[in-house]
Amino acid sequence: MGTMLKASSRDDLRGSSLRSLRKEGNVPAIVYGKDLPSKPVFVDEVDFIKTVKTTGKNGIIFLATDEGTHQVIANDVQMDSLKGDIIHVDFFKVDMKSEMDANVPLQLVGEAAGLKDGGIIQQTLHEISVRSLPNDIPEAIEVDISHLMIGDSLQVRDLPKSDKYEINNEPEEGIMSILPPVLNNEPDEQQEEADKEEVQAEAENTAQEE
Repeated sequence: MGTMLKASSRDDLRGSSLRSLRKEGNVPAIVYGKDLPSKPVFVDEVDFIKTVKTTGKNGIIFLATDEGTHQVIANDVQMDSLKGDIIHVDFFKVDMKSEMDANVPLQLVGEAAGLKDGGIIQQTLHEISVRSLPNDIPEAIEVDISHLMIGDSLQVRDLPKSDKYEINNEPEEGIMSILPPVLNNEPDEQQEEADKEEVQAEAENTAQEE
């Protein structure tokens, strides 16, 4: 079951109007779909954040507009990289009986055994693309890494299988690996100083013998 979110129409698309909306605590947005032309709207930022926390990133939202209520997902959320504010949202009207593609976060679970030996986790894939019915889109896909040793790695093929969704990524695409510890090849300062003193002492002894 989705959560209700109120959206108001906006006709003024000028930049000054968008800035005013944001100053008032609103987020400019559009709602669109296969049978719904793009319509500019805005939503209250606090209400939107609360809604996403309740439904999850790919959860179904009942978006109440002037023309009626639509079942949507927040398909794209644009953030201000400096302030962290939400600056725009794309709401996509979904067909609850038709499969769709969605990006789902990957969550590494457990502590890799290789970390105890100084290994370092390198994660190269943080989201996975899945195809499923809107109600079956997972909030996240968890993968257990507790058994991994230094030198081990995970690929998309290693992800848990489900009959509710299909993974779109190539099976051989890398997710993460356990790298060996980084060795410090720089000479130890104390050892370097001791070496200098030893060389100097040998030089002095040589000079005295001469």
